[in-house]
Amino acid sequence: MRIAVLVKYVPDINAERRFEDCRVVRDPAEGTLNELDENALEAALRIVEALPDDEREASEVVALTVAPPEGDIAVRKSFQMGVDRGVRVSDDALAGSDYFGTTAALAAAVRRLEADGPVDLVVTGMAALDGLGSVVPALLAAELGRPALTFAKKVAVEGGTLEITRETDEATETLSAPLPAVLSVADTANTPRFPNFKLIMAARTKQIETWSAADLDLDLAAVGTAGARTETTQAAPRPEKPEVELVQDKGSGGQALAEFLIRNDLV
Repeated sequence: MRIAVLVKYVPDINAERRFEDCRVVRDPAEGTLNELDENALEAALRIVEALPDDEREASEVVALTVAPPEGDIAVRKSFQMGVDRGVRVSDDALAGSDYFGTTAALAAAVRRLEADGPVDLVVTGMAALDGLGSVVPALLAAELGRPALTFAKKVAVEGGTLEITRETDEATETLSAPLPAVLSVADTANTPRFPNFKLIMAARTKQIETWSAADLDLDLAAVGTAGARTETTQAAPRPEKPEVELVQDKGSGGQALAEFLIRNDLV
């Protein structure tokens, strides 16, 4: 079995966000692997580990990202968790890609991977913490012409069939689809493993393949700023929080609260 796991290099969620030309500044010192992608990596590794010995030996888990060189941080973290191969799609022409442009690049990369053999499953996290769009799995499935099973809480692969359980506000659903397929996993699907020392050391020198837009025969009109269907026209730092207003209740606290709510259009 061959599994491609989509990983993303994102700014640390606790770091201060900065913008240049209406784009988030991605400082390597403050960037990291998207936390929700760790659940995707864990799901892929568990699927392989559950296979019979002969199938497991022949299996491959590939970490795939679309990113500038700083994106190697996400791939190396994937190596630390145990993936076999890492690929970064990187090209100046991809800068400014929206969800559709990114999906086009990812789909082309999956097709190139299939030159070495079928990719049975593409696994993603439930969202990227820098955008929170959660649409790439569905877009990728449509681009590749594969079924999409999304927001999985439980995952099983048996006999060429992918089966998941997911929870919605109204029900718990069990869905299945034949492989090849696209899968996204929820953050409650598993607990990502801690890297061991051996894998951490090996990840430092392991080769990361880099592919350009030309390597993937990408239509440059469909990616980057040229192909983006949305445009950010203005970006500004988050305004500072106002000073906390403390009111000592001397019998008129209720009135002060009501005035505050009315003044701030909260009622």
